[in-house]
Amino acid sequence: MTRDRAAWSWDSALSGVIPPLITPLDTEQCPNPAAIAALVEHVLIGGCTGLFVLGGCGAGPWLTSDDRESVVRTTVRAAHSRCPVLVGVMMPSTRTTVAAARCAVAGGADALVLTSPYYFDVDPAAQVRHVEAVLDAVDLPLLLYNIPQCTQQRLEKETVTTLARVPRVLGIKDSAGDFPAFLQFVGIKTQRPDFKVLQGNEPFMGPSLQHGGDGLIPGLANVAPALFTALRHAAAAEDAPACRQLQQKIVALKEIERDGWLPGLMGACAILGIGNGVPPMPYAPAADDHLTVIRKVLADFGLSPAATSTG
Repeated sequence: MTRDRAAWSWDSALSGVIPPLITPLDTEQCPNPAAIAALVEHVLIGGCTGLFVLGGCGAGPWLTSDDRESVVRTTVRAAHSRCPVLVGVMMPSTRTTVAAARCAVAGGADALVLTSPYYFDVDPAAQVRHVEAVLDAVDLPLLLYNIPQCTQQRLEKETVTTLARVPRVLGIKDSAGDFPAFLQFVGIKTQRPDFKVLQGNEPFMGPSLQHGGDGLIPGLANVAPALFTALRHAAAAEDAPACRQLQQKIVALKEIERDGWLPGLMGACAILGIGNGVPPMPYAPAADDHLTVIRKVLADFGLSPAATSTG
């Protein structure tokens, strides 16, 4: 699929805010195209510079291959070349990851996002072979993703440094919550200045930008994208007081996830008129008392339901 990509560049996209989109589902647990399109508009209006689908927030590893293909194609159509669409191919093995990568290419993805292989232990050499196999199988660039709390396998600085020598490895999203390790990834930029380092752990977003990080990939940007784009602008302006204030607001916004991360996130989007709030099985929707907390937080932030529901 060939598309006009003149509206964006990787430098600007990866230096902004790229939300890891939830995957709104219908009553049959299949992706809801109307809700996906509404979510794309919501985050782009909020100033986001890219879209990351089928990540953790998008429950990528839990969806069927048909569902994954539907999400990619729907998102690409909704984006309409205004920004890049990055597709998570976070499968446990190299073979399944390559298959997911080829499916993402067919759907019109602009880049891939992949983690370490998981379930079985792998060493750094195996992690490098995994990435190289995906690069050999498809022509797209990719973003590395360090999230050891899910994969049980950490991407170490030495491994990332090796992979950063490959031009098609655009950078890394780090969600480990280990700030010293994040700074080690930032240090790779001294050898390759265009290597992008993005923070995915919301409590560290302000400090990450102030210490050399490039961009943000926050799940909460599904709900309040403008909050994170404001933080990115404040950091670019070297406005430390504004960064501190906005970071405090991000911590307050995380209350919507207090009684369940993904159900809370999807419930908040549903209150805003995007989707029905039902997460993928086996998760259950946010309970009534959780929804009460979410409504209060949204009201405190001045976030109101969208004019048209997509539930």
